[in-house]
Amino acid sequence: MIRLTGEFMEYLGLAIAIFGAVLAALLSGIGSAKGVGMVGEAAAGAVSEDPNMFSKVLVLQLLPGTQGLYGLVIAIFALSQLGILGGELAVLTVSEGLMYFAACMPIAIVGLFSAIAQARSAVAGVGIVAKRPDQNGKAITMAAIVEFYAILALLVSILSLTGLA
Repeated sequence: MIRLTGEFMEYLGLAIAIFGAVLAALLSGIGSAKGVGMVGEAAAGAVSEDPNMFSKVLVLQLLPGTQGLYGLVIAIFALSQLGILGGELAVLTVSEGLMYFAACMPIAIVGLFSAIAQARSAVAGVGIVAKRPDQNGKAITMAAIVEFYAILALLVSILSLTGLA
């Protein structure tokens, strides 16, 4: 049996909490990068056919990028509470570290998957705009609806972190 003692155990809770904050930024950022890239590929095709569509498809391309921003907000919020961004480092038990980790997971996981789902909707929207530029508002609305679930996950993470402060 391995016995963990001393300095390692003193910082284990903090390390778990930091890992949660890192995953919030990392996973939602990966989803956003993949999503923005997917829509960018579709948008490039539409713009090559009609350069005047650039501003219409740009909005669709930007939408999946918001989840990465939400993850970054949660990571900064958590790291700030933990003293990483200034102040004194928090001393956390493993249980407290796991609570921080869990608080960061809603936006980490939902951010990853909703950005990709939103991108799929936005890619379809680029197809709509390419054929019927006057339907841009409908294409944006369909892609933006997916955002609701990312906002819910952001809210849960914020409320959870606020409860831990």
